[in-house]
Amino acid sequence: MAIVDNALEGCVALVTGGSRGIGRAVCEALAARRATVVVNYASNEDAAREAAEAVERAGGVAALAAFDVSDPAAVKDGIDRVAKEHGGLHALINNAGIAKNGLMLRFRDEDWQRTMEVNLAGTFYCTRAATRHLLKAKERGRVVNMSSVVGEQGNAGQAAYAASKGGILGLTKALAREFASRGVCVNAVSPGFIETDMTAEEMPEAQRESLLGQIPLGRIAEPSEVAGVVAFLAGPESGYITGQVIRVNGGLLM
Repeated sequence: MAIVDNALEGCVALVTGGSRGIGRAVCEALAARRATVVVNYASNEDAAREAAEAVERAGGVAALAAFDVSDPAAVKDGIDRVAKEHGGLHALINNAGIAKNGLMLRFRDEDWQRTMEVNLAGTFYCTRAATRHLLKAKERGRVVNMSSVVGEQGNAGQAAYAASKGGILGLTKALAREFASRGVCVNAVSPGFIETDMTAEEMPEAQRESLLGQIPLGRIAEPSEVAGVVAFLAGPESGYITGQVIRVNGGLLM
């Protein structure tokens, strides 16, 4: 359930990959706290506009920002434009990600490179471009990076995805130390298996049933359950939390 209050009123939050799945749920959760939510997308404008409408319905102010997180020049231009149009940037949610799966023996170079470009390099490019704006926000500044339980414990057939998400954890801790003197908090959220389009496409029914047997809470989570944690980390209550990895996985990894 989303936190509903005015704690993020006046806060400008950029959510990369905000047009669907966990990203869209995050946009709505931030909107419920009255943030101005900038929905980033790479190509699906229709989905992004639907997410923006959901932001407005939830009580926030919506805007769109189209750029590919794997393109450093486009990222810098896009984030500078967001800060200029909205008078600053207070929270960056690095959510954009892809999963290219396959066993190591047959895994293609281009799939490895694309996974790293979007998931890990994209998180780096966006944070680097946002740094000046976030440091100006001082104690209100927040970065929340989306990792994964796979980045912590690994998974057969997901070497590239696991490596990219594991790299995000190291990046999070390094940046938390770098930004702490200015009061900017940097944390990561590590979801388990969530009910999204990506999960539905990648997980056969037999695998799903096997997985449920490994999750102590016995179910796959809804995107809103991850989004609520992100909204908390973006808010004023998290001002003494930095460099942490918050697991939302039903007990799959403890």
